This record gives sequence, structure tokens and C-alpha cells, in this order.
Amino acid sequence: MIYFDSDYMEGAHPKVMEQLLNTNQEHTVGYGNDPYTQQAKNAIRQACEAPNALVQFLVGGTQTNATVLDALLRRHEGVLCAESAHINVHESGAIEHSGHKVLTLLATDGKVKAEDVDQYIRNFYLDETYEHMVAPGALYITQPTEYGTLYSLAELESLSAVCRSHQIPLYLDGARLGYALASPKADFTLADLARLCDVFYIGGTKCGLLFGEAVVARCPDTLPHFFPLVKQHGALCAKGRIQGVQFLTLFTDKLYEQICHKAVEQASRIRAAFEQKGYRVAIDSPTNQQFFVLPNEVVDRLRQDGVSFEDWGVRGERETTVRFVTSWATTDADVDLLVKKIENEQR
Repeated sequence: MIYFDSDYMEGAHPKVMEQLLNTNQEHTVGYGNDPYTQQAKNAIRQACEAPNALVQFLVGGTQTNATVLDALLRRHEGVLCAESAHINVHESGAIEHSGHKVLTLLATDGKVKAEDVDQYIRNFYLDETYEHMVAPGALYITQPTEYGTLYSLAELESLSAVCRSHQIPLYLDGARLGYALASPKADFTLADLARLCDVFYIGGTKCGLLFGEAVVARCPDTLPHFFPLVKQHGALCAKGRIQGVQFLTLFTDKLYEQICHKAVEQASRIRAAFEQKGYRVAIDSPTNQQFFVLPNEVVDRLRQDGVSFEDWGVRGERETTVRFVTSWATTDADVDLLVKKIENEQR
């Protein structure tokens, strides 16, 4: 079998595992107060060009979203996001469970527009009964989106400007941020995100670590009393060193960049093979997620031939949209084999 289902099917990058093994017998204090965690935080601050930023490691993406938004929102506020946003579709109501409503916006290819955010907030306060309703208290976006698409730097700047004009925070989910930064179409940097977003996180779970996400807030006052809130949400790792060692390794010698670039290159090879065979690309994604519309008989033959991937939505009567995902661990041999199977398909 060759697997293209998701980007967190493997364990961790060998260099990460090596450092975890090298430090395994050391004795350090817990909850992120160890030297490795402090070094990792400083490495992230340096990469973000934000020397005074708050950096806090959490365990997983859903916990991170629920914790950060609970910290950013007042009790009567909800969070604006795209209809397709992860917090709206695939987090089992984690945001609502913490007491905050998800307020959805129309989106194109997974992206919301600054003018739509602005109009929603303006219309909310034009309604004289607004105090009886859930107020828009923050904007949530993902980079890349759930469809593998990217917000350009100009789009990020526009969203940031709208949020600041209405005095609500902009929060960016970066579960796959490494693959966004590695895309040939990316025109933004970590420093741009630190400048434009009130809070964002750098995903490790899908980008080479066993687990872990790094929350970054350029101004620490944006997330007051964040540490106890992390613990309340069950997102604090007692053996904090494990996260510190992992992120320090990821941000040493540009490992984060290198492994994510490789994944995007592999995804591009898969896309080229499907396109050359004449199959339709469903979503124009420049990252590690690729979407295709395939005849059902092709879907079935590929699976019977040992290729694992996901249907994207409900199976159609004659054809189905599917998703292929590469990761830091996707090998040349696996892609070579997939490309050969695609080339051998009968049209």
C-alpha cells in the first residue's frame, strides 16, 4: 500500500526522533520551563522577527483553536469564519462547547473576503437589536485553507486592516502552515503573519512532529492569563520538554522549510500526472493537498491496486472528487509508483 490520505499518518521526522532519544534520560522541570522549550520559543521568535512575542506550545490543533478563541472572545461573542472552516465543519463543535458561536461567511475556494467581513460587522451594529445577538468578536482563517488554497499577502493585509478597524482580533490557524510557506505561490513570510495577525499558530503535528502546535502572539497582552487557560482546556503537556525538543529541532538548520518544500514538490508531481492523463483538477491548490474529479471506476481501481486516499465529500453517481495529500515523509518511490499507476489507467 502507498498512502496519500493525510499528512499526519507517520510519526516524526528522524531528526526529531533522534533528538528525543538523545535527551530522553535527562531530568528537566515540567510544563515548558525547561531549557529546550525556552530555546525553541526564542528560535520561533527569531523566525517571526518578533522578539517579544508570546510563544506557547499546545498539544493539538482542535485544542489550540478552542483555547485561543476562548481566550480572545468575551462571553457574548462568536467567531467569524468561512463556511468551510475547520472550526465549523470538522471539530465536533469544540468552539460551541467552550461557549462561543461560530458565525459563518460565504467563501470562495475556502477564503473569506475583507469586504464581506466588514459588511457583516457593519450590518450587525446597524441592527438596533444587536445587543440581543451574538456579536462578531474575532475572525478565524486558515493558511492554507481547507482546500489547500492560499491567502495572498495583499488579502492578509486587507483582512488585518478590516479587523483592526473594527477592533477585533485576527486569528490564523496554521496546522499546515509549513506547506503554505513552501508553496511557490506564497508571497508572505512568518514575519508577515506575526505583523498582520493578532494570534496565529505554527502547526507541528502535520509538519514533522509527533504532536504539538506553537501559538504566537506578537503582543503578549493579546492573550492575558493564557497559561492557566491552556491547562483548563487540557492542552498543556506536563512533559513540556518533549514539545520543546521537537520544535527546537524543527527550527534548526531550516528543517521546517526543507521538509515542507519536499512535500509540496511531491504534490506537484502527482498533480502533473493526473493532468497529463486528462483528469480534471477540482481545486487549484498550490500546496500539499491536491483534489481531482475521477470516474468512480478509476477511484475503485486505484484503491484495489494499493493506493490509499480520501473521497472529498459524498461519492458521486459516476465520478467523485478525491483528495491526495503528501507530507514531509512522502518518498520519491511512493510518488513514482503512483505516477506509474496513473499513467497505466485506461481512459
